[in-house]
Amino acid sequence: MSLTQNYKLNLIQWYPGHIAKAEKQLKEQLKRVDVVLEVRDARIPLATHHPQIDEWVGDKARILVLNRLDMIPPQVRSLWVDWFKHQGQVAYFTNAKQGQGVVAIAKAAQAAGVKLNQRRRDRGMLPRPVRAVVIGFPNVGKSALINRLLGKRVVESAARPGVTRSLRWVRISEHLELLDAPGVIPLKMGNQEAAIKLAICDDIGQASYDHQLVASAFIDLLNQLQETAGNLLPPSPVYTRYQVDPVMYTGESYLQALAEHRYQGDQERTARHLLTDFRKGLLGTIPLELPPK
Repeated sequence: MSLTQNYKLNLIQWYPGHIAKAEKQLKEQLKRVDVVLEVRDARIPLATHHPQIDEWVGDKARILVLNRLDMIPPQVRSLWVDWFKHQGQVAYFTNAKQGQGVVAIAKAAQAAGVKLNQRRRDRGMLPRPVRAVVIGFPNVGKSALINRLLGKRVVESAARPGVTRSLRWVRISEHLELLDAPGVIPLKMGNQEAAIKLAICDDIGQASYDHQLVASAFIDLLNQLQETAGNLLPPSPVYTRYQVDPVMYTGESYLQALAEHRYQGDQERTARHLLTDFRKGLLGTIPLELPPK
């Protein structure tokens, strides 16, 4: 049974005004951009791919960044590297908070600019810094990545979707300028399976979903993954933390059982704790997507 069958009555939709405005500005600025850094969440690389990005970017150079490398096991990272290679893409993995993998991103962006400036020289024009834009869903780590590239905190960065509200250019070095854009999301969430994963990972505004339904979906998804790819997950991550084994339950009934066991029957509090523990990495390194076969 698919995740969404249980949750059809509660479609996840979230498209606040500032995102609509930012998307319009972004499309205008893209004309001036040479390189696009597309940042996705390494736990859900497919769900955090914006369906319109290909159309927006066209034939510009693109660098694929999978952030939160620390939140998935190394063998899952290898599977994604191979899968993306088959799609003709190089996947760069980063942990923007700690700075892991960030130097490689700067080098890749500048390398794209070498070709640009060669073309300018051929036409008798002076070279100029490469203009790159950072695009991705809210809260996937775009601002943290820019701060790392800058080596200092210039862009406001916070662990909640929707902190960056407007577009601005930031000078990284004499070779590179970056446009920090607010998170963009599709106007309509056509794929509710993806929307649920965005909610579990906190990559969409909390106003858009019901915590209890999303926490239940998380347990159902985890049970599915344990069954199909248990070797790629930490052993019994939820049982290890709460001493209540989810394998015997549906997500909904597990939430009830855990609430009785730990939180005086308060299911809302239980759901929020469960999601927060996952998001903070307290359940271990858990990928919510694996490369399609």
